[in-house]
Amino acid sequence: MRKPTVDIITLGCSKNLVDSEKLIRQLELNGFNVTHDAEKPHGEIAVINTCGFIGDAKEESINIILEMAQRKVKGNLKLLIVMGCLSERYLHELEGELPEVDRFYGKFDWEQLITDLGKTYFKESCNSRRITTPSHYVYLKISEGCDRTCAYCAIPIITGAHKSRTIEDILSEVEELVQQGVKEFQIIAQELTYYGLDIYKERKIAELVEKIAQTPGVEWIRLHYAYPTQFPMNLLKVMAKYDNVCNYLDIALQHCSDSVLANMHRNITKEQTLALLETIRKEVPGIHIRTTLMVGFPGETEEDFAELLEFVKWAKFERMGAFAYSEEDGTYASDHYTDDVSEEVKRARLSKLMRVQQNISMNAQNEKVGKQYKVIIDRLEGDYYIGRTEYDSPEVDPEVLIHKTDDTDLKIGAFYNVNIDSAEEFDLYAHVV
Repeated sequence: MRKPTVDIITLGCSKNLVDSEKLIRQLELNGFNVTHDAEKPHGEIAVINTCGFIGDAKEESINIILEMAQRKVKGNLKLLIVMGCLSERYLHELEGELPEVDRFYGKFDWEQLITDLGKTYFKESCNSRRITTPSHYVYLKISEGCDRTCAYCAIPIITGAHKSRTIEDILSEVEELVQQGVKEFQIIAQELTYYGLDIYKERKIAELVEKIAQTPGVEWIRLHYAYPTQFPMNLLKVMAKYDNVCNYLDIALQHCSDSVLANMHRNITKEQTLALLETIRKEVPGIHIRTTLMVGFPGETEEDFAELLEFVKWAKFERMGAFAYSEEDGTYASDHYTDDVSEEVKRARLSKLMRVQQNISMNAQNEKVGKQYKVIIDRLEGDYYIGRTEYDSPEVDPEVLIHKTDDTDLKIGAFYNVNIDSAEEFDLYAHVV
């Protein structure tokens, strides 16, 4: 008999992707064929793992649900299932507005999906997953939720309180993944630096990273989504000590103006932010810092924005993203502030900020020309092997392009030393040493 096929579509962040990968494995253990993000979904069952963080993400989730609903109307789909952040937050509204959806699950109850299909949830395989990224790297989720109370952020409303996994559980997953050939681990959490406080009563991120670094077969560890307030400084010692902990830190700062930071409820000052950045760069020489900034938060003045521009020029972030404030239902900012910066001004400020960063990023790229770096090869694309240095996280950071010739037969997932020949804003061109 032909196995039934399930199409899983993942929207939003890498934390959602981890959930999808674990769901795929459970479905496969139960005898299903499963596709992930297929260009042309064709299964009898569709599962959409939604994002509900910001307006654009919500809109994308709804549009995909409606597309799948049309497949159902045409008789091409028997069962339409929605899970993830959007349904976690807006379950009752979605049930009323999208009757085409057969079943809704939130962000944390998707395991029930297996049971509701009349199948078995294999608890002994709860950490097993089918890797959907290139097989040499994965995203490793160490906690759920967030205890921070940033005024603009709806994530704690969606995910609830911070909940760490145990060190033993995480290390067991790392060892299993290494056995499958994984070499590179992107450590992710909603708030990385908070790890361990709930179960160990102290921050344990440094100890966790050190234990992962000591695990045989772990070649690269990269840290994502740190928070600046009460940053655990002992983490920097671990980063400096272990060669397989990449000199890379993703730490969202959002702003630098004291008045804006106070209104955002970030619990940090500009002076403290500057001191933290100086300490990070001193303790981990050569580190590349990725950050995210926000423009147009309620009450942001022209003076506040000018201060932010000067801050970016001073900090020289090697990697930076930015976005304009958008009001999120149920947040402190939505309930207590007036969204008083016009969309036109927001767009203008965002554009100006990114132009400043463009020059900084280009300078950081140019500084690599003529130097040697270790790179991992992700794929072959056309005439080029595409790789990354330790300073480059998948999908969001620049890549290294190596021209394929008769003399360059490189292995996907292998490491090579390369010399950087030239630089563009988003790409480095190199040859193998």
